[in-house]
Amino acid sequence: MVDSLKKAPWFQGRKGPVLLVIMDGVGYGKYADGDAVRAAYTPNLDWFLANCPNTKLKAHGVAVGLPSDADMGNSEVGHNAMGAGRVFDQGAKLVSNSINSKKMFSDQGWTEIAENVKKNNSTLHFLGLFSDGNVHSHIDHLKAMMEYAASEGIAKIRVHILLDGRDVGETSALEYVVPFEEFLAGLRAKGCDARIASGGGRMFITMDRYNANWAMVERGWKTHVLGEGRTFKSAQEAIETLRNETHAIDQDLGAFVIAGEDGKPVGTIEDGDSVVYFNFRGDRAIEISQAFEGGADFSRFDRIRVPKVCYAGMMQYDGDLHIPARYLVKPPAIDRTSGEYLAATGITTFACSETQKYGHVTYFYNGNKSGYIDEKLEKYVEVPSDIVPFEQRPWMKGAEITDKLLEAIKSGKYQHLRCNFPNGDMVGHTGVFQAVQIGVEAVDLCLGRLKAAIDEAGGVMIITADHGNADDMLEHGKDGAPKMGGNGKAKVKTSHSLNPVPCIIYDPTFKGDYSKELKEGLGISSIAATIMNLLGYEAPEDYDASVIQH
Repeated sequence: MVDSLKKAPWFQGRKGPVLLVIMDGVGYGKYADGDAVRAAYTPNLDWFLANCPNTKLKAHGVAVGLPSDADMGNSEVGHNAMGAGRVFDQGAKLVSNSINSKKMFSDQGWTEIAENVKKNNSTLHFLGLFSDGNVHSHIDHLKAMMEYAASEGIAKIRVHILLDGRDVGETSALEYVVPFEEFLAGLRAKGCDARIASGGGRMFITMDRYNANWAMVERGWKTHVLGEGRTFKSAQEAIETLRNETHAIDQDLGAFVIAGEDGKPVGTIEDGDSVVYFNFRGDRAIEISQAFEGGADFSRFDRIRVPKVCYAGMMQYDGDLHIPARYLVKPPAIDRTSGEYLAATGITTFACSETQKYGHVTYFYNGNKSGYIDEKLEKYVEVPSDIVPFEQRPWMKGAEITDKLLEAIKSGKYQHLRCNFPNGDMVGHTGVFQAVQIGVEAVDLCLGRLKAAIDEAGGVMIITADHGNADDMLEHGKDGAPKMGGNGKAKVKTSHSLNPVPCIIYDPTFKGDYSKELKEGLGISSIAATIMNLLGYEAPEDYDASVIQH
């Protein structure tokens, strides 16, 4: 429980609501080449930047709880920071610390999965995103766990790799697979039978989120668990063959199964095995965890065969629903979120996005907690996302999200509203520049509609982002020039950027009650205190500073 907020003596708020607009994946680009935000036609955003108080906020690295400033931000940690009003150590840092201190290997989760394998003389399986993107996972975590398992006598390990091409280079899979095969050979030389067993692109198998496309999870289950699908002698052969046949980037490559000399899969998941899902980020880990842990009432797809395994997630991905039941590292304990303070103060709240980011303005924003904080004061609305490649519908559900917001503003029921427009991030991950431009332009149209509604209601709008992406669509060298690929074209970048993001305050009835010069050098965790101030309240003393000066 938290106390209600104290009224701010210097600012009484406005007649209308305070609206937070999160333009997912829209930052300030460092280079003109590849900046789809700069290239897009954005008259509304341009007007806000030219006429409203604004500043740049940090949205990556230590400013959002990640290990270093070389780590790009992501939607999960970004919404955690904005909603919590403070910075908490996040998944990557927590896992690295746990491994480096060896605490992971003495805790109950690891002990149980390891003892299960030893007792049954069975196989330890690792499944997860196979890169060093450090957004959902890190290959160094995987290797450290495998080395430790081998050192304590586990004789058989199988790895099921989900190809990235999203948080790292779009066709970089072999840069990870080739040296990893050498690593596996080293383990085999020491007596541990360690091999890659299956794989596929992260946007084709396994890593669905928010119940958007369970068919992805079903394909992953058949690939990893049942060993069903097209077989290859090695992961390298699979990747090269599928890439030549389909010309797909890594995240969209089809599923594959590795077969031995006898033609049979080398690593199906069987009764008595242990399985570790080594992603630390929760949104794309929940559904596959439910498939492994779901009982007879599991109905999302026909699992055909459900092996009795000892399953663990790298972290507990949903603390309220206890998914999964067993995990290796405790997630950050985020307490006293801004949503809790607003509810304790009696502030009515409306949150909305489409499926792809609905969980971010609710679950992640509320400190990795499911459901309402106070159902009497809050309303959450999810607009179902289209199940099509984002480059084919780059406008996504921006218009529908805006419709819901306009209705909520007009109702007069809500003092605070927040939304997420996913376009800059979700379309940005496709690497299709024209589509990303259109996605950004679609969001800009929405900003224009919301501006008119805020004008009419006499409210305030804060425009920001959780991290960059659309602002950096090409890989650049140290000299700032785009890197060139073997085809003579600039290398496309599909990952997030390290760039700062905007924080704009549109206050059409501004009365001079605070400075038009906003604070500089802050992170996106300052958004929570800023919202509280604009609602007419002081933020808690230990919250990160508001951008407002008075």
